[in-house]
Amino acid sequence: MEPSDSDESQPLLEHVLLPVANEVDARATAAALEPYGPDDVTAVHVVEKGGGVPDKTPAEQSEKVAAGSYAAVQSVFPDAQEHTAYARDVVTAIFEVAEEVDASAIAYRSRGGNRIVQFLSGDRSLKLVTKADRPVIALPRVESND
Repeated sequence: MEPSDSDESQPLLEHVLLPVANEVDARATAAALEPYGPDDVTAVHVVEKGGGVPDKTPAEQSEKVAAGSYAAVQSVFPDAQEHTAYARDVVTAIFEVAEEVDASAIAYRSRGGNRIVQFLSGDRSLKLVTKADRPVIALPRVESND
């Protein structure tokens, strides 16, 4: 999607959408974003739905993972908003949430993995950076001493 001349320019870090997978990932991702001082942060946790097959995790467990993730982000950004999405396609869900909350950018921290894992997962990082309709910020992977 190309921005039009009539689109108002929005500062890059005005409202950052922060996809998080679990509490450990959320804490590391929020810590990686913190030095850049975003104005507003919305953490999004996507619960993968099975689409005709049983879901990967029970709903109660998914809600606990999301709650832990949000608490970890809010330990760094106390005013961070929470958004849980349920979808088969994680990347599409992230884009939909970004549109819904009017995020100025999506900031993520690559979860790594070897090439086989990336191939089998459809390489979400590649989709995230090549298909987005807004800036995507790849945060550095700095391992903590936790």
